[in-house]
Amino acid sequence: MTAHFPVAASELPHLEQQARRLREQDADFAAWAQGQGVILHQDLTQVRMARLLDELEAQGQSRKALLQMLTAADHLANAAMWLVVHATYAKRVDVDGRPLDAADFKADPQGHTGGSLNMVPAYVGYLLANLLSGNTRSWLMEQGHCVAAIDSVNLLLGNQKQRHAEAYPEWSSEVLSRFVQDFYSYALGQDGRPASPLGSHANVNTAGAVSEGGYLGFTALQYVHASEAGERLVAFLSDGAFEEQRGSDWAPLWWRAEDTGWVVPVMIANGRRIDQRSTLMMEGGADWFAAHLKHHGFEPSVIDGRDPAAFAWGILMGEQWLQDEVEEIRSGQRHYPARLPYLIAEAPKGYGFPGAGTNRAHGTPLPGNPAKDAESLRLFNEGAARLWQAPETLRQAASLFRQHETQQRPLERDHALASRRVADPVMPQAPWIAADQRLHSPMSAVDVAFCALIKANPDLRVRVGNPDEMSSNNMSLTLAKLKHRVAQPEFSQDEALDGAVITALNEEAVISAVLANKGGLNLAVSYEAFSVKMLGALRQEIIFSRHQIEAGEQPGWRSVPVISSSHLWENGKNEQSHQDSTLAEALLGEMSDVSRVIFPADANSAAAALLEVYRHTGQIANLIIPKRALPSVLSPEQSTQLAEQGALCVAGDPAAPLQLVAVGAYQLQQAMRAWQRLDERGEKASLVYLQEPGRFRIPRDGHEADWVATAAEREALFPAGIQARVFLTHTRPEVLLGHLRSLDLGVDKTAALGYINRGGTLDVHGLLLANRCSWAHLLQQLAQLAGRDAADWMEADELAALKGQRHLTELLPLAR
Repeated sequence: MTAHFPVAASELPHLEQQARRLREQDADFAAWAQGQGVILHQDLTQVRMARLLDELEAQGQSRKALLQMLTAADHLANAAMWLVVHATYAKRVDVDGRPLDAADFKADPQGHTGGSLNMVPAYVGYLLANLLSGNTRSWLMEQGHCVAAIDSVNLLLGNQKQRHAEAYPEWSSEVLSRFVQDFYSYALGQDGRPASPLGSHANVNTAGAVSEGGYLGFTALQYVHASEAGERLVAFLSDGAFEEQRGSDWAPLWWRAEDTGWVVPVMIANGRRIDQRSTLMMEGGADWFAAHLKHHGFEPSVIDGRDPAAFAWGILMGEQWLQDEVEEIRSGQRHYPARLPYLIAEAPKGYGFPGAGTNRAHGTPLPGNPAKDAESLRLFNEGAARLWQAPETLRQAASLFRQHETQQRPLERDHALASRRVADPVMPQAPWIAADQRLHSPMSAVDVAFCALIKANPDLRVRVGNPDEMSSNNMSLTLAKLKHRVAQPEFSQDEALDGAVITALNEEAVISAVLANKGGLNLAVSYEAFSVKMLGALRQEIIFSRHQIEAGEQPGWRSVPVISSSHLWENGKNEQSHQDSTLAEALLGEMSDVSRVIFPADANSAAAALLEVYRHTGQIANLIIPKRALPSVLSPEQSTQLAEQGALCVAGDPAAPLQLVAVGAYQLQQAMRAWQRLDERGEKASLVYLQEPGRFRIPRDGHEADWVATAAEREALFPAGIQARVFLTHTRPEVLLGHLRSLDLGVDKTAALGYINRGGTLDVHGLLLANRCSWAHLLQQLAQLAGRDAADWMEADELAALKGQRHLTELLPLAR
C-alpha cells in the first residue's frame, strides 16, 4: 500500500470534479458517497477512500464488499449517536424510532454529550480500519468522559466484557431502555458500591479500556510508550487537553521502530473546552495546529471528524506513512526522530444533534430538559429521527463488522494493551552489604539490584523515568547500562538511540513513559519534593488497577516502583520547597494493596524492597530511599523479612513496657541512639522498624484485609498492653497516626514525631532538630508518656538544650 499522507485539498486540483467522476463510474461507490443520516462524505474523503479502495482491491479484496463495510460504518455511527443522546436524556428507548413523550425523559439529564457524539465516528472509524486491514489495533482515549460513545458502539456490536454482556445482551427496547437508565443512575448496590455497570468515565467494564481517562493529558504523554514492536495503536486525544498537559510534543523523540509499535495519534478538534473555545482554536484552528505539529516533528493531516471513513483512511495511511519513514531511516536517507503521523479531526462539538458547536454541547446540548421544556422535546425527537436506523439495517451492518473469526484476530475488547500479562520475572540475588555499620548508599544498592534484575530478564522492555540527574541519585550503573534515549546521541555521554532512560524536566512526562510500558520492567526515580507532580498519573493507575481487582481481574503488568530520593531529610539546604513528604502521605490514603508506601532503612533493606515489589502485579509502590551513605544496619535475613512483612523488631523485646517505632532511614538512626541510651540506663524498651505502614492499618475492605498483617502478626510486634509508644516518622506525624489507628493506644500512651513544616537552609542535622525529631526529642516524648522524669535518661546539659537554654546543635549531635 502506498502512503498518500498527508494530503490537503490544495494538493488535489479539481477535487469536486474528481469526486463526481468517481461516483459516475461506480454506482456502488456513489451509493456510499451519498452518506446515511447525519454522516456525509466530503469530496476530499471520497477521493481519499477511492485511492485506498484501489489498493485494497489490488491486494485481493472485493471492492463491492469493501463498500458494504463503509456503508455499514455509516449506519453504525448514526445508531450509536442515537443511543448516546438517549443515554443523556431519555429513560425509555424505542427501537422502532417512534417519538418520545415528556414522561419518557430523565428528571436530571447528564453526560458529556457533545464530546461523546464526536467520539462515535472516531471509534467506528477505528473499528472500520481494523476491519479493512484485518488487524485489531489497541486504542487509548484521553477523553474518558466520552465513554458513552464507546459503550454504545460496543453494545451494538456485541463487543462487550462480561458484566455489560449480561446486563445488555440484545437490542430490544427493554434492554436499551435499561442501558440508558443505568447511565448516570447514581444507584448504590447493597454492598455500597455503584449498582450500574456504566460510569461517567471509561471504567473496568468498558470493553478495551485500560484507563479511566479522568485526568486529561496523560494519554497524550503515554501513547508513544505503550505499544511494543509488531503492535498497532490508535490514540484519541483532546484539543482541550493539549493546553492542559504539555509534553506530548516530545513523542517523536521517543518513538523507535525497533522496540515500539505503529502509533497514530488522533486529535478530536471540536473547538470547545468546558465553556469557551480551546486555545488551539483561538490561535488559528487546524491550520495553526498543523504548523505547530510540523515544527515538533509530526506529519499532520486534517480529516473530516464527522465521518468514520475519514478516520479509517487516516489510521491506515498514517501507519503506512510511518512504515515509509522507517524504511528511509534504515536505508540511510533519513535519521531519527521519525515524523510521526498525526490526524486532526475537525468537527463541531456535538455534531449530529441540535446544539452542536455551542457551549452547551460540552454537556447537555439542548436548551432545556425535554421532560419539562416543549421546545427541547421537539428538538430531541427531530434530532433523534435523523440518527435512527431500522433494526434490521443495523443488524446487517453489525454483522459485517463481526469478521474477527474469519480474519483470525481478537475482538477489540481483547486488544494487546487490554490483554497485557507479564510472567513472573527471574529474580536475582540482592546485592547484600555486611551489617557491620559500614557506610553505604541505599540508592547505590538499588542501582546494583535493578541492573541485576534487567540483566536476568533481557526479553522485558525496560523504561526508567528520570526527571532529575540519574548520577545525582546514585543510579550511575543503570544509566551506563540503559542510557538516555535521544535521537542524536553524543558518544561521549550516556546516550543512545535505543536508550531506555526517558529523561525530561517534566515529572508527568517521565512517569507516563513508565506507566505506559505495561509489558516490561519499569522504574521511576525523582527528588521527593518534585515527585508529588506525578500524583495525578499515579492515582489514575491505582484506581483503575483496584477496580480491576474488585471486578475479579488481576492486572497483568508488573508493579512499578516510584523512588523518592534526595528526599525531605536530605534536602535541608534547599529551602522548604524541597522539603516535602506529600506524595508518600497522599499514597498512604489509597488502598494499601495497590498503593504501597515503603521506607527502606538502609542499603540491604532498599535492595530487598525494590526486588520484592517486582514479585507483584498491579501495584504502584512509592519507595522513599536516601541517596547518602548510611550505616548498614540490617542483615540480609532481616531485610528479606522486612520486605515481606513490613515491620521488624530491631532491638529489645517487643513485649517491653516502652516502645520506639521508626519510619524512615534517618529516623531509624535517631531511634537507635535513643534506644541505646535507654539500654545504657537499664530501661527495658523495644525498637521496631516500620517499613511499610500500610501493612498495619485497619483494613477498609476485604482486598486490603488480605494484604495487611494479621492480628497475631500485629500483636507480636506492637503489643496492645505496653505502657508507652512513640513513633518517629519521615512524614508529618498526624498523617501517620491517622493511618495507624490500630497501633494507637490513645493520647496518653501514644505520640508521633515527624516533619512539622519547619525548614529552610539547613543540613540534615539541623532539619531534624528544627522539627523536634532528634533522639533527645524522642526520649523527652517517651518520658512524658511514660510518666517518667527525662532526667533519668538524659544529662543536664541535654535537657537544657531541649528547653532552649543551650545550643541544640552543640549538645545534640546526630550520633555518638
